[in-house]
Amino acid sequence: MEESVEWQFDSLMTEVFSLREVDVNQYSPLALAYIGDSIYDLIIKTLVVNEGNQQVQKLHKRTSRFVQASAQSKMMRTLQERLTEEEHAVYKRGRNAKSVSPAKNQSVTDYRRATGFEALVGYLYIKKEWKRMLELIKTGLECLEESK
Repeated sequence: MEESVEWQFDSLMTEVFSLREVDVNQYSPLALAYIGDSIYDLIIKTLVVNEGNQQVQKLHKRTSRFVQASAQSKMMRTLQERLTEEEHAVYKRGRNAKSVSPAKNQSVTDYRRATGFEALVGYLYIKKEWKRMLELIKTGLECLEESK
């Protein structure tokens, strides 16, 4: 059943938007981080809204805890030891990419580590390795909860 749902989503996206096959390795690390940021944000917002209907500012405040660079950086420190060689290479490319925008209210180290995390999420999303992507995010979120 699980593969069927994934296949249906992938098939619908391709059909409705006429998506073409892409080689994920042709994307820059910042392009991967760009899509990864959106995917991660959507996952966190879905989890927060799932906890119950609240005022939007409360939803935003709760979401912000998880999407800020310091939280992603902390998650990545835990996740690094669980990554495959390929995933680690993608993370490092993202972490080492030269970003145009400076880190806002975050350390440069946290910002770079978060960019690597987002690049990894984007990479797994584009490769359609959604289960692996979600497993890593879940593990990262669990580490944040433990460190509260």
